[in-house]
Amino acid sequence: MRIARHKIVTALRDRGQSARADWVERELPERVNPAEHVGLLATLRLDPADLADAPSP
Repeated sequence: MRIARHKIVTALRDRGQSARADWVERELPERVNPAEHVGLLATLRLDPADLADAPSP
């Protein structure tokens, strides 16, 4: 399962956390592996299940 970085950025901007969104855009890859970034996602209070890309058929 991968998460598109833009989904994380959008979720943060929707909450008014522009500085964090800017950091995510600079530091994370385009496709984020939630297993590798579980701590960061928890710190940002984001649920990977809510952000995950739909599985390919």
